Amino acid sequence: MPEVLSKPKTTKKQDSKSNSYDKSIWLQWFEVMYRIRKFEERTLMAYSQQKIRGFCHVYIGQEAIAAGLVTAIRKEDAVVTAYRQHGIALSRGISSRSCMAELFGKETGCVKGKGGSMHFFSAEHRFFGGNGIVGAQIPIGTGIAFAEQYKGTDLLCVTMFGDGAARQGALYESFNMAMNWKLPVIYLVENNGYAMGTSIERTSNVHELYKIGAAFDMPSKPVDAMDPVAVHESLIEAAKYCRQGSGPFFLEMNTYRYRGHSVSDPGNYRSKDELEYYKTLDPVITTESRILTENIANAMEIQSIKDKIHLEIDDAIKFAEESAYPAPEGLYEDNYVQQDYPYIKD
Repeated sequence: MPEVLSKPKTTKKQDSKSNSYDKSIWLQWFEVMYRIRKFEERTLMAYSQQKIRGFCHVYIGQEAIAAGLVTAIRKEDAVVTAYRQHGIALSRGISSRSCMAELFGKETGCVKGKGGSMHFFSAEHRFFGGNGIVGAQIPIGTGIAFAEQYKGTDLLCVTMFGDGAARQGALYESFNMAMNWKLPVIYLVENNGYAMGTSIERTSNVHELYKIGAAFDMPSKPVDAMDPVAVHESLIEAAKYCRQGSGPFFLEMNTYRYRGHSVSDPGNYRSKDELEYYKTLDPVITTESRILTENIANAMEIQSIKDKIHLEIDDAIKFAEESAYPAPEGLYEDNYVQQDYPYIKD
């Protein structure tokens, strides 16, 4: 293996349980990942054409996490994440049209053009962001889990964050509360090796992030997150644990991003050899290969999915371009106001 700056966390392998899953699940995993990949590629193109402005963080390379998440939890479960979140939003069922229009800042976007790349939201799809402040979503997700416990449901909240956010104090406070109150929350760190441009080896003595859970006696495990099978199975285990009232579960999703931290990051802190090595683990390519080589589905079925998604993304771009920008007076709409607050006057 070539020399890399960040220690490899995944290995190229075939999962022995491939035949344990129905064809429909395999095709669903591939479709989720391929949709995200093509959406993000067109996002980068639109950004280069200055049709998308501001901060923008794409999910290219991390798609297997979104795919495994779809098949492992319920639609009624909550998900909250950080700013690299277009792919998770798509996997939750928010349409490509709505997501692309939001990136374009149009009123037809999922938050009416007011959130942009980092602040998607959809109560309908139980997707609570898209949060721009590093680590701020960790206590939010903990609070959502507390609400489900308080209401007596068997739902849970998947609270996602990056390896950089794992160093935030809010994580330790949230972990302590969640364990003390046995909250139904799956903490999921997407460890892609770098917090912006700083490798994980330079931010802490603890390089295997799942070990943080040991300080709280929280069940924790690492996952090969370049493989949708491994992601799915780890989340099935964690969800079962949470739903039975046992408390939180911590998963370290070891993954890799092929692009820079954001569109303005050339990624010069990584060697070409490192990037090329991880491209051999590309979850979109390896999943398609497994489907074909193991005769789970044929090439025509795969091509049909690709053709459908190409048309879908073309349509999303057209929809975003033709949609109107929000009206200026919209600035005063959708703001939280407590009408009976004693200091608010008409």
